[in-house]
Amino acid sequence: MKKTLKLALIAAAAATAFGASAQDYPAKDKTVTIVVPFAAGGPTDRVARDLAEALRKPLGATVVVDNTAGAGSSIGAARVARAAPDGYTLLLNHIGMSTMPALYRKLAFSVPNDFEYLGMVNDVPMTLIARPTMPANNFKELTAWIQQNKGKINLGNAGLGAASHLCGLMFQSAMQVDMTPVPYKGTAPAITDLIGGQIDLLCDQTTNTTPQIESKKVKAYAVTTTKRLSTPVLKDLPTLAESGLKDFNVSIWHGLYAPKGTPAPVVTKINEALKIALKDPDFIKKQEGLGAVVVTDKRMEPAEHKKFVQAEIDKWGAVIKAAGTYAD
Repeated sequence: MKKTLKLALIAAAAATAFGASAQDYPAKDKTVTIVVPFAAGGPTDRVARDLAEALRKPLGATVVVDNTAGAGSSIGAARVARAAPDGYTLLLNHIGMSTMPALYRKLAFSVPNDFEYLGMVNDVPMTLIARPTMPANNFKELTAWIQQNKGKINLGNAGLGAASHLCGLMFQSAMQVDMTPVPYKGTAPAITDLIGGQIDLLCDQTTNTTPQIESKKVKAYAVTTTKRLSTPVLKDLPTLAESGLKDFNVSIWHGLYAPKGTPAPVVTKINEALKIALKDPDFIKKQEGLGAVVVTDKRMEPAEHKKFVQAEIDKWGAVIKAAGTYAD
């Protein structure tokens, strides 16, 4: 009886302490760190730094960015999965959260089970572009050119697991044509070779391709979103879906995560701060400058964020397995 009472008192004390810590989050003397699983200076890093600035006021804490790059974002993600579930170590990652489960057959963590989902941040459209000497002037002509040149087409990408690689896999699958992948160490050298005519095609983010399209250094054929874009440079480009590739939809989205077990009240506080940050005019303006669209739909909610990522895991898992290309 005494033992039972003692255990009950311990449990009650723990619950009280737990509730207080959740209620007091974030502590004034502690810093919230957003881990970016890529090198500094890239698109995801820029999103994270803009978000950190927008989160400081509504969260009431100092928010910093820490880059932990490598292995297709899995090293940084693993770091957060192992971190203390107290709300002070968060992860900002892109579409890699949905492709890692298939690309890495020996992943050290579970994307669906080892994180608390805090809400989506933005969507970054992609564009299908070609070398400037490509004879095709629209997607219909490009389709004919692809059919006529089977076995001779080079499709560039920024490396295994990169957005351009994933988009390229889906494009080949939709076209039912195998193309020779040409991996580069990043998007910049891939675009340089595309402009120089060393490769034929590339599918990449608007953050990287819009300047090249505007200056007419490359030919552009379509966007990968379900609707046409409003950006002046890209507004006349059709979607791949309306061009005949039914249900083709690829966007490089970003979401915010915490370690599994982070207290529900802390998750709620971060989510509420995130919603405020996503409505910040300065943050929206900065994202538009990157060619990104800030999320305004139900994916801002943790449950819908997780539901969306699971659907993406299913979609990309099928594409990656069909291609038989793995990172381990």
